[in-house]
Amino acid sequence: MTTRPDSAEPAPAPDGSSAPKVVAEGVPSALRSDPRWDDGRRPVAWLRIVAPPSFGAPTEATAWCECDKHVRTATGRAAVLRLVESHTHHRTICPLLAPQEGKAA
Repeated sequence: MTTRPDSAEPAPAPDGSSAPKVVAEGVPSALRSDPRWDDGRRPVAWLRIVAPPSFGAPTEATAWCECDKHVRTATGRAAVLRLVESHTHHRTICPLLAPQEGKAA
């Protein structure tokens, strides 16, 4: 019968120090001081464009904004261009994105 070392005991560090090494050198640890850290930023407006490599295939786009929860779609080059223009304009007037008077930056 062979005996194996007890896996619950940490192995001594190779450099002889008393603290065991947690991760390999150069490997970032995934642990943060506060795992619930949040800077408050959230995605608000999305624009998804699908343009297949074939010129004859239809181009499609979908625009969505958190302020009105309204999804807009377009199919075809001209309609997609209009949707991109509309989405870009909406981002300047959206109450969730546009700076408001008196609001601290």
